[in-house]
Amino acid sequence: MLRIVVLVSGGGTNLQALIDAQKQDKLGGGRIVCVLSSKPDVYALERAAVSGIPTEVVSRKQYSSAEEFDDALLCVLEEYQADLVVLAGFLSIFGSKLTKRYENKIINVHPSLIPSFCGKGFYGLKVHEAALQYGVKVTGATVHFVNEITDGGAIILQKAVEIRQGDTAEVLQRRVMEEAEWQLLPKAVELFCKGRIAVEDNRVVIDTTDN
Repeated sequence: MLRIVVLVSGGGTNLQALIDAQKQDKLGGGRIVCVLSSKPDVYALERAAVSGIPTEVVSRKQYSSAEEFDDALLCVLEEYQADLVVLAGFLSIFGSKLTKRYENKIINVHPSLIPSFCGKGFYGLKVHEAALQYGVKVTGATVHFVNEITDGGAIILQKAVEIRQGDTAEVLQRRVMEEAEWQLLPKAVELFCKGRIAVEDNRVVIDTTDN
């Protein structure tokens, strides 16, 4: 069994998708052993508690530097012996110490088709606002590995989502979550836990031989 630690900063809708997949035995044998939040009193922690998953809070505001914050996160990840770290709406950016320690073992979901509308400053509703302002007809979501470049790690899975006439950022955000994020993130975790993902020259190769 691979040990999964999920990092959150808010409501935890992507966390819930992972919890639901775990209950259906669809995480490839992996198991969520901890939900770690960068903020206290967020609803994601309640979702974890309802499912009997241990929780931890490492508040960014309590640390004077990003390096100290990363060190605190590392302590928790090592305490829970994390084999895989999943960012599910986690809003802090990791430094190189943490990304190197868990190279190709940190997965993030981003609400666009990378390389569009990604990088520093693109998160949450800002991504969908940018897509609507630019006038693209298709958006989507991307699950990727995390490295020292924001949204720059190897892409694991992507799924396109239609933008419709009259969409607001909030409506589009919900559609992207329902049609892409909540499907892609559990699937990527399953593939990782089954050992079917390899990274070669910052590109993901997925073993599909058992399909």
